[in-house]
Amino acid sequence: MRFLFAAAVLLFSPLMFAANLVGVAAPEFSLPDQSNEVRTLNDFKGKWLVLYFYPKDNTPGCTTEAKNFSRDYDKFKALNAEIVGVSLDDVESHQDFAKTIGIPFPLLADTEEKAAKAYDVLGGMGPIKYTKRQTFVINPEGFVVKHYESVNADEHSAQVLTDLQAM
Repeated sequence: MRFLFAAAVLLFSPLMFAANLVGVAAPEFSLPDQSNEVRTLNDFKGKWLVLYFYPKDNTPGCTTEAKNFSRDYDKFKALNAEIVGVSLDDVESHQDFAKTIGIPFPLLADTEEKAAKAYDVLGGMGPIKYTKRQTFVINPEGFVVKHYESVNADEHSAQVLTDLQAM
């Protein structure tokens, strides 16, 4: 019985003690986008940043979420906000995804899982890895002010926009 308890604690402890980034400086990143241009956190200083992680290009939920952020992109820009999507997909996959649905904002290729680990959104089991569907709102000074751990792809863009308008 003790063995089962110990195994459960080890298995679920990352979930219980996940990093809470709200109120702290956002972790740095340096990743290529779909145009193979390297983007860093500093590129967005002075603006609000909606940094959203999603599991996989060209999948139903991720496509819905990207389409909705694309639809609302001008509204975010009017609030001095930029949108950036991040997944473990490579640059070529992001190029195809962005072109297929007309995404007007950067999609970052985190193929080495660095940003996913820094933001504590790396999921999967064994060799199958993905980024969890989570979003961070980073203020113009570079601090995380909001973390969405549970995201509904259909409603998420509208929710983030509403919350950003209130900040």
